[in-house]
Amino acid sequence: MAISKWKGAMSRRRLLASAWGAGALTVLGGIARPYLSRAADRPRITHGIQSGDISLDGGIVWARADRPSLMMVEAATTESFKDIIRVVSADARPETDFTAKVLLDRLPAGQDIFYRVRFHDIASPMIAGEPQVGRFRMASHATRDVSFVGSGDTAGGWGIDESRGGMRTYATMLGNRPDFFVHCGDNIYAECPLGPEQRLPDGAIWRNVVTEEKSRVAETLADYRGNYKYNLLDHNLRAFNAEVPTFAQWDDHEVTNDWWPGMPLRVGDADITALAARGCRAFHEFTPTRQVAAERGRIYRKIAYGPLLDVFMLDMRSYRGPNGDGRQESYGPAAHFLGPAQVAWLKRELGRSRATWKVISADLPIGVTSYDAAAQGDGPPLGRELEIADLLSFIKHAGVRNTVWITADMHYTAAHRYDPNRAVFQDFEPFWEFMSGPIHAGTGGPGVLDNTFGPRAVSQNACSKEQGDDLAPCFGLQFFGHVAIDGASEVMTVTLKDVADRALWSIELAP
Repeated sequence: MAISKWKGAMSRRRLLASAWGAGALTVLGGIARPYLSRAADRPRITHGIQSGDISLDGGIVWARADRPSLMMVEAATTESFKDIIRVVSADARPETDFTAKVLLDRLPAGQDIFYRVRFHDIASPMIAGEPQVGRFRMASHATRDVSFVGSGDTAGGWGIDESRGGMRTYATMLGNRPDFFVHCGDNIYAECPLGPEQRLPDGAIWRNVVTEEKSRVAETLADYRGNYKYNLLDHNLRAFNAEVPTFAQWDDHEVTNDWWPGMPLRVGDADITALAARGCRAFHEFTPTRQVAAERGRIYRKIAYGPLLDVFMLDMRSYRGPNGDGRQESYGPAAHFLGPAQVAWLKRELGRSRATWKVISADLPIGVTSYDAAAQGDGPPLGRELEIADLLSFIKHAGVRNTVWITADMHYTAAHRYDPNRAVFQDFEPFWEFMSGPIHAGTGGPGVLDNTFGPRAVSQNACSKEQGDDLAPCFGLQFFGHVAIDGASEVMTVTLKDVADRALWSIELAP
C-alpha cells in the first residue's frame, strides 16, 4: 500500500472510531450529526455475523458485505453499548469476496460480550449500513460452569427446505444456550450439487432452496465460497451464529470426498492441489477462525477455555498419506494421518495443558472402520493406526489425564468406550469418544468397530437397514452432543441429543 493510501485508510479508521466512541455520531464542523444512512447507498451485511475461537484473550468476529467497505466492530459488556470497551476495524475487499474478520482482544475474561458490526462505504465513510448485534461469553480464569455443543456434517445431500423449517438442528442447539459450538468438519459438501426437488421414500417432495454455485460440483474459488454462502441463507444458522461462537475444523467435503494431498483427481481445470487450496481459502474466509502465524492456512490449533477446559482442534486431511489398504507395518509417509509435525504439536500441548479436561476434536473417529479413516480392520496397529497407537501410548506414559475425544463424519451418533482390556493394542488408558452428526445431512447406518483399540458402542442411534442410508433430515435422525462441566465438582456430563432436543443417552464423568 502506498504511504498516501495508508495514511488515508488510517485517517478513515480514526474518524470512524471517534464517531463510534461518541455513540454512533460523527463530528463535522464542530456539530455532532448522525451517520448518513441512505438505503440505496449504504453497505449491507449479506450473510449474518459470526464469532469464534473464543479464549481467555478474546475472539474472532466475522461478517460479509455486499461491496468493498470498512467493517467496524464495537464490543461492550452491556447490550445497550453504553460501555464500549473496544473498537476494531477491517477491510472487506473483493479478493476475500467482501468477507472480513477481526480479532477482538484485550477483553475482560469471564464477561458476556456484546458486539455490534456495521460496514462503512469506502469512498464516503460517513455512509454506514445497518448494524447487526451478536454476543459471546468470554472464557474465565475462574472455575465456573462451562457448556458446549458439538456435531458436524452440514448440507450433505439435502439442502434448505424452508417449508420444513430449514436447518432445524441449529435452532435446537441454540435452545441449549451453550458457551460455544465445535463443528467437527464437513461444514459444506463441495462435491454434492443440489437440484430444486428430491423425492422422499414416502413419495413426498423435498424442495431445496437453490443457488447457481450450489447447483454444480465445486471447481472454482467462487463455487467453494458459494457453498458457504448457501448454508448461510438458512435463518436458523444465522440466528445461531449471532449467539453462539463456533470452533471450526474441516474434513474432506470442504474440498471433495475422501481427498488426500496428491490424490489423482481433476475437476475442470483444477487438480487436487488447486482444489484443496481453493477449499482451504474459502474455509478460512467464511469461518471465524484465528490465523496461525507459524503456517498459512493451518487448521489445527488449541483453544484455551479456562482452568476446566482446553480444546484441541485436529486436521486429519492436510498431512495424510494416500488412501489405500492401510496395512503398512512401519511408520512412514504412506502411514501419515495427522503427520509428524501435528503429532509433535499435539503431544507438546497435551503435556503442557493444566486444564482439568482436554477435549480432542477430531474430524474422523478412531475406531469406526472406514476407507479414509484410521481404522482399517481388526488386528494390531497398521498404517494410520500407528500414529494413533503412538499418541495414545504417549498420553498414558506422560500422565495426561482426562482426555475426551469428540468427532463426527459418520452421520449417526454414538458413545464409544475404548478399553485396553478389549483391545489388540493395549498400551493406553481407557477413554471415551463421542460421535455426533449429522447437523443437516443424510443419516447413515451404524459402522463396524475395529478391535485394534478395543472400542465398544455403549450407545448409538442411526438409520435402520429397513430405512436405508441417506435418510432426509425431516425424518428426525439429526444429532448433536451436549457437554456440561460443573464449576464446583468439575464433573463432565455428556448427553447425546437429536433434533427434537431429546436426550438419547447421557453419562457423568468424574475427573
